[in-house]
Amino acid sequence: MIEAAMIWNEPNNKSHWDPEIDPGWSLFSETLACAARAVKAEAAHLPTVLGGISPIDPTFIRMLDERRALDHVDVVAVHGFPLDWNLWQIDEWPKKIAEIRAVTDKPIWVTEVGVSTFGAEEVQVFGLDRTAALLVGRAPRIHWYSLYDLPQAWGATTRHREAEGSSYYRHFYMGLLREDGTPKPALEHFARHTPALGLCQWFHYQDHRLDEAVAWMRRLGVTYLRTGLSWADSFRPDALDWFDRQMEALAEFDVTVTFCFTPEHRGIAPHHTSPPQVKEEFAEFCAAMVRRYAGMIRPGPALGPQPAI
Repeated sequence: MIEAAMIWNEPNNKSHWDPEIDPGWSLFSETLACAARAVKAEAAHLPTVLGGISPIDPTFIRMLDERRALDHVDVVAVHGFPLDWNLWQIDEWPKKIAEIRAVTDKPIWVTEVGVSTFGAEEVQVFGLDRTAALLVGRAPRIHWYSLYDLPQAWGATTRHREAEGSSYYRHFYMGLLREDGTPKPALEHFARHTPALGLCQWFHYQDHRLDEAVAWMRRLGVTYLRTGLSWADSFRPDALDWFDRQMEALAEFDVTVTFCFTPEHRGIAPHHTSPPQVKEEFAEFCAAMVRRYAGMIRPGPALGPQPAI
């Protein structure tokens, strides 16, 4: 069932929100407020979450607060990847949480944290265990990114591939499972930290991994998950059929649903990172998804074969 509604993803990262169109984030602040109001109008009890920020930047949070944008969310979320992209060490996680706690009284969730196996699979084992030791008890939600490696054929969602160099290829090795579905060494370690750790797993349109992912999450003892419903995907043929299948498959978990990605034809610029031409259109998409899925009833456990760790 839907546990929370997250508005956008990494709004202070140019791979997800275009700062050239919206350099002061005034359009983002208005879009956030409009969408959050629409969600609350459909389900007043449903927590609204600021899309996880990356990098972890208290100045950005302070700026949104000054714009009164944070008045419309119940939770602030952060993303961190200190062993891959961030310019700080993994042991600084408590300090990073404290920096955000110093500028807002909202609960702080860690909605993406992970370690790539680009260099060595053993690094992920260390990073997972150390992350759990540093964050469990400090954040109500910790979403490990991710269950699956990103298929090489799909490409990573980033606008600065050329600037990233070899770091770009780390995107493809964040999973606890390899692209072919076989487990990495860290999978067994992850199971030792559930249910305190949840997962963040993005499912692409008509993702062939959905049913297998559900089986793995049951086997691993996962109780909460973050995923997304793409505004851009809503214009694809049979989009609602896919959304229905995805949400029905995930109904037994506490799901934080992220609403993001501007359709090219509805953006100020023709790109998924663009602010929308009409913010109310994005807000109505959020409202429609909440209207359709927030009342879903959690099913009982299903019987059937489970994958072995």
